Amino acid sequence: MSLGYAEKLSYREDVGKVGMSEIFDPPHLLQRKIEELAAMIHKSKHLVAFTGAGISTSCGIPDFRGPKGVWTLQREGKGVPEASLPFHRAMPSLTHMALVELEKAGILKFVISQNVDSLHLRSGIPREKLAELHGNSFRELCPSCGLEYVRDFEVETIGMKETTRRCSGRNCGAKLKDTVLDWEDALPLKEINPAERHCKMADVVLCLGTSLQITPACNLPLKSIRGGGKIVIVNLQPTPKDKKASLVIHAQVDKVIAGVMHFLNLRIPPYVHVDLIQISFTQFLKKTQYAKWTLRISSVHGQRAPLPFLKSVDVLFPERPYLKAAHLQKQPFLLKRETVKTRPFKMVLELNFSDGCGCTCTRIELPVDFQVSKDSFSHDKDTIVGKLKEAAVHDSCCGQSAAIERKMLSAPRTEVIVYAIGTNVVSYNSRANPSELEIVTKGDIDAIKRRNEDDNKAELPKRVRSLGY
Repeated sequence: MSLGYAEKLSYREDVGKVGMSEIFDPPHLLQRKIEELAAMIHKSKHLVAFTGAGISTSCGIPDFRGPKGVWTLQREGKGVPEASLPFHRAMPSLTHMALVELEKAGILKFVISQNVDSLHLRSGIPREKLAELHGNSFRELCPSCGLEYVRDFEVETIGMKETTRRCSGRNCGAKLKDTVLDWEDALPLKEINPAERHCKMADVVLCLGTSLQITPACNLPLKSIRGGGKIVIVNLQPTPKDKKASLVIHAQVDKVIAGVMHFLNLRIPPYVHVDLIQISFTQFLKKTQYAKWTLRISSVHGQRAPLPFLKSVDVLFPERPYLKAAHLQKQPFLLKRETVKTRPFKMVLELNFSDGCGCTCTRIELPVDFQVSKDSFSHDKDTIVGKLKEAAVHDSCCGQSAAIERKMLSAPRTEVIVYAIGTNVVSYNSRANPSELEIVTKGDIDAIKRRNEDDNKAELPKRVRSLGY
C-alpha cells in the first residue's frame, strides 16, 4: 500500500474495523495447519491466490487496519505511518516470490490482488494471470486504444484521472489515465471479470494478508464455495469470512508460506530488480577543430519522467585528466562540453543509486570518437534482462549493466542508448529463519507421525512423505 495513495484517497469516515488485536496460533497448532495447507495445495487442480496489504508489510509498506496501519493511526489522530523504504524501491516479499514459483510449477493458476504497490508484477507474475482489482500506482492506461504502461515511478494521480503523459501507440496520442480507484470508483471489468471466473473455477482460494472487509472484492473468494471449492485464510486478525473458510491460520504470511514451500520441496527464487535508463549523446560539429556536445541521462519514459533509482551521476574522463570531471545532481542529468573533435576519448559514467538499492553505484563506459559513425542495433529486452538476472544471482550482487538498443539520429547527430541495470538482488532462502523453514523437522515430529499414521501417504507431497508422514 502506498502512503501517497492513502493520502490521495478522498475522505471516508467508515472504513470498517481497524486496530484489532493480532492473533498468533501456538507453534504446535501452526505446524498442523501449515501441514494441512501444504497437502491442500498439493492436491489442488485450480489454486487461486487472493492477496491484501498483509503480504507487503515485510516489504516495508504499512498495511491499513493493523495495530500500526494507516487507517488505525489516522483514527487515533496520529497521521500516516512512515515507510521504511521509498515506495518505488520496495522489493517483493518471500510470499510474492513463492507465488511466482507456484505459478511456474503450474500449481497456481491466477492471482487476485487488492494492492496497488505493483509488487506482483515486479516479482514476475504474468500480467495475464493477475487481476489488480484496485489498480496499480505504477501503471497508466490509454482510454482510447487500451495500451498499458508500467512505470518505475509512482503515477501522480488516483481516481482514473488524466496524467501528464500521452499514449505512444501508433496513430493514438491520447492522454493517459492512472489506474488506481478512489472510494466511489467501480471495479474495472478487465480486472473483475477474470477474477470472478477463476474464483468460480477454483478448488482452493488462498487468501493472504487481507481483512476481507472491502466490498465487492471481499466476496470474490466465496464464489469458489458454490462450486465445491475451499477457502483458506492466512491473516493475523479475524475476518468476517472466517466462518466460511475450511482453514484459518493466524500467523505471519511469510512464515506460513515458507513452511508450505518447504513441505512441497519447492525453492523460493531470488528476486533481481532491473531498471532502465536512456543515455543520449548529441554532437554539434563545427568547422573548427572543436566539437560541442551534450550528454543527457534520462528516463526511458520521457525526459520529464523521474529516475527514482538514481541519486546522482559522476562523469569521468580517465584517459583525459585535463578534462574536468562533472558531478550531476539534478534530473534530468545534463552535461554540456566542448572538446577537440580529432581526439577520441573514453567517458565513464558513475551512476550513484538512491536509498533502497542493493549496491551504491555502477559504471558505464562510453567511447567517444567524432570521426567514426556507429550503427544502430536492437536486442531482445527479455533476453538481456534475463542474462543480467542470472549474473546478479551468480555473483550474489547487483550493478551489472547491458545495452538493449542503440539508435543513431541525425540533425543534430545523436546517439541514444538504452541500458538495463541490475539495481538489487534479494535471496529469500538465505534470509529466512531456518527454524521457521523446518518447523516440522524438530520437536513434535513423533506426535505428528502418530497423528498421521492412518493418512493416505500417496496423497501427500513427496517432501512430507520423506519426513515420515
